[in-house]
Amino acid sequence: MRLVATLLLLAAARAGAAATILVVEVRDLHGAAVQDAVVYAVPEAKRPPLPSRRAVLDQKNRMFVPHVLPIQAGTAVTFPNSDNVRHQVYSFSAAKRFQLPLYSGTPATPVVFDKPGVVAVGCNIHDQMSAYIVVVDTPYFALTTGGRAELPGLPEGNYDVRVWYAGMRRELLPQPVSLGANEQKSLTFQVGPQ
Repeated sequence: MRLVATLLLLAAARAGAAATILVVEVRDLHGAAVQDAVVYAVPEAKRPPLPSRRAVLDQKNRMFVPHVLPIQAGTAVTFPNSDNVRHQVYSFSAAKRFQLPLYSGTPATPVVFDKPGVVAVGCNIHDQMSAYIVVVDTPYFALTTGGRAELPGLPEGNYDVRVWYAGMRRELLPQPVSLGANEQKSLTFQVGPQ
């Protein structure tokens, strides 16, 4: 009896350990990995709820960190200034226009990004500073490292998988994927010149 109970517990643990995961590779025309590409899966079914989380786009050594920040629409982003000089952060992008007056430290009010799209961010004082906030309408997103991104824990269903990367010249066609429970699938996007 104990043996049967132990085997049932092991089988349940294995089933619980298995997870639905989507692995996406982003490669250029020569097969080289595309770093810092945003990969996101938009569910065909109902839209997920708005997030209640926050994100951070810091300023260190007169650079934005990270250079590419993917977030879900509705996320509040803070812009701390970790430098010993003041910055004036702004964007004129259609997805979100904002301007933070010249400051040091951290502004009291975060900026809420409620519309999907790419937001190019700069500093009025330091022209070399630039970053991208990629606002997506899904909680299922990741940034590539070595050309690879993993989207774990996707619910069963149909998705359009999309990619964005700095220097894109045109929007890529989404790749449809259907995921079952506890399934792992892989996709590859081959992208044009960066």
